[in-house]
Order: sequence, then C-alpha cells, then structure tokens
Amino acid sequence: MPKEWSRIFPGQVWQVAEARHFVAALLEGELSSLVEDAVLVVGELAANAVRHTRSGWYRGWFLVIVGFTDDVVRIQVVDQGGDEEPMVRSVNAPLDQGGRGLLLVSACAKDWGVKDRPAGGRCIWADLARVGA
Repeated sequence: MPKEWSRIFPGQVWQVAEARHFVAALLEGELSSLVEDAVLVVGELAANAVRHTRSGWYRGWFLVIVGFTDDVVRIQVVDQGGDEEPMVRSVNAPLDQGGRGLLLVSACAKDWGVKDRPAGGRCIWADLARVGA
C-alpha cells in the first residue's frame, strides 16, 4: 500500500511556491535530483491549475497529493477543471512565450497523464522514478 500525503491550497498564484515547499519537505532525504524534479513538476502543474482552470477563480483551490512506493513518487495536482484540455505544446512555436510546462513535466517524469474527475475537475499526475527504479 503506497504512503500518501495531501494538502489543499487556495487557488492563488503565490500558493504555487507553497506547493513546491510542501513537496520539497515531504521528499527530504531523497536524492537531490528527485527533489528538484518533483519541485519543478508540482510547480508547473500547480501554476497551470491556477492560470488555466477554475481553481484560479474567486475561492478556487487546488489539491496536491504526493504518493510514495518503492519505485516511484507520484505527484498529483487536482484542479477544479476548465474549458481546455491540458496538452504538451510544441517547442517550435516561437510566438508562444509560455505553454511548455507539460513538456517539462514529461521530460522529468517516468510517466504522466490526465484523469477527469466525476465532479468536473481533473487530476494531472506524474510518476518520478526513485533510486534504482
């Protein structure tokens, strides 16, 4: 059975840094490269939740869940849903200044995906390999 910790954050931009601190504290003692990747991943996913979903609206929120197994650390960010589907953007689009967060997530993660939630939100998850996995 995996160990799991979670925390709800207000859907405000400055809470993205709090989500990164939360994950870094949970990963204390892991390899620094895993901690760095996890902090980057949760930062990108939380920022997307606040910028692109109803989580960034008045009284919005996002939920960060961190799960541990012997092989992976799973980072999940549950948001309140939005009109657009999350997608990896092309690095060849010079006019776009943003939109490459999921490209970074896919580069760091062993695997990642999106799950729609019955109540209308969605969960974006990423599995990061632990030592020897």
